[in-house]
Amino acid sequence: MYVFLSMTHCLGMAGRRVPIRRLTLPFEVSNKSATVGYVRFLPRRCIHGTAPRHTDGVFRGLSDNRLPMPWIEAWRLQQEGKDLASDEARSQERDLTPKKMSDSYHRVVLPLGRDPWLSDTYINSSGHIRLGTIFMDLDALSGIIVYKHTGPGVTTVTAALDRITIAHPLTEICDLEYSGQVTYASGRSSVEITCKVARARDEGEPSKPEDVLLTCTFTMVALDPTTKKPVNIPRLIYSTPEEEKIFKAGEAKALAKKKNLKTSLLETEPNDPESALIHKIWLRQLAYHDPNNALRQPANVIAMSRTQLSTASIMQPQYRNRHQTMIFGGFHLKQTFELAFCCAASFAHARPTFISADPCTFRNPVPVGSVLYLTATIVYTDPPILEEDGSEPKQKDPKNPMTRLHVRVDSKVRDVEHGNAKPTGQFNYTFAVPKDVKVLPHTYQEYMMYIDARRRVRLGDVQDRLDHTDSELQKLQSGDNINLTE
Repeated sequence: MYVFLSMTHCLGMAGRRVPIRRLTLPFEVSNKSATVGYVRFLPRRCIHGTAPRHTDGVFRGLSDNRLPMPWIEAWRLQQEGKDLASDEARSQERDLTPKKMSDSYHRVVLPLGRDPWLSDTYINSSGHIRLGTIFMDLDALSGIIVYKHTGPGVTTVTAALDRITIAHPLTEICDLEYSGQVTYASGRSSVEITCKVARARDEGEPSKPEDVLLTCTFTMVALDPTTKKPVNIPRLIYSTPEEEKIFKAGEAKALAKKKNLKTSLLETEPNDPESALIHKIWLRQLAYHDPNNALRQPANVIAMSRTQLSTASIMQPQYRNRHQTMIFGGFHLKQTFELAFCCAASFAHARPTFISADPCTFRNPVPVGSVLYLTATIVYTDPPILEEDGSEPKQKDPKNPMTRLHVRVDSKVRDVEHGNAKPTGQFNYTFAVPKDVKVLPHTYQEYMMYIDARRRVRLGDVQDRLDHTDSELQKLQSGDNINLTE
């Protein structure tokens, strides 16, 4: 028979220094004697007081086989002035031998359909898959892939994320397949990694185009562990026409990014049509407040300054990256996405449907123990308040309105003493809401944010027309579909 110790027995035995492992396990009593028995402990696994964590808050299958260091040990080394990332890589030489795409390929199945308990981490209160958590997993996946390509001896960081759209919305909770590989590397410090999320099929059966939920591209940069300066990495080589096509596409995107930097509003002023639009919106704003003008600001037109939603949170070590002292980039991305969702819901008083995440850049790392400030703002609506010719655009179906909201999330980090502040990135998301609402800028800074968002939305529309048919595009932009992700 089996006997379990009561709390009284445990306390009594603990006073006699019985190992805690033996206090929490069942034991067997022999029946050799009717009055006296002896105890034989069964060989069971030790019961832990806390669940072991082998990843940075992501799916366990995305562990990259590194030996995790408890935070208390990393903290002690940090207090001694030791550079943990440098110590890890200093003794390992870099191998610059060119690599193939297949060398970095990695695939993981997320068993959401088979494991209801796992879904607790991924499903929200409305039964939808949390896209922010998927984004966090994808950043972890890109971290595994990049080290397969670079090898040891370098420190890699997430530098940018390209545009993300939902290719084929999920209609049921099912197992998902994460996969990805390096798709462009010129041999310099940066590397492009393309990741894909698809409905998982049986082992050995490849996913089909209609299975793909989304595809995204991360740009990672390799740094010298000691100097923190960019270093060269292995060049990517292609061996098939299909791989050559993928490589050339990555090369074109890299050149386009450099070109876009030169036309940024931080480098050049708005063009003539944009300047004319700014002037027309400003005149409309004056008319709303002119007592001699019968025109008044409609209830569905809201000042941009009133749309802001902000958070401040201290960065705890549970979400640190493999280098121990900095916060995992995927966690940062997840926080910005979920704040953008809340901002869109607050503005429209309706449940938003995710449409796209526009290209974003991670400008500075977020240290463990710092305070992360996030501010989300509705910076553009489509239909907009005015067109370039001064006309007021109307909803296609006034009885069933649908508006696209472009949400910008500005991120900055401060140390706890609040002596220093650094911008850590700008993140841009587009949602659809079943409401007729518009945003109105007032200050010059708000006008620049408005024009920047307008450019992003138009550029995204051009890309969508290249990637989707007209019917698919209409569904994606309207949010008019069954979609279990948000």
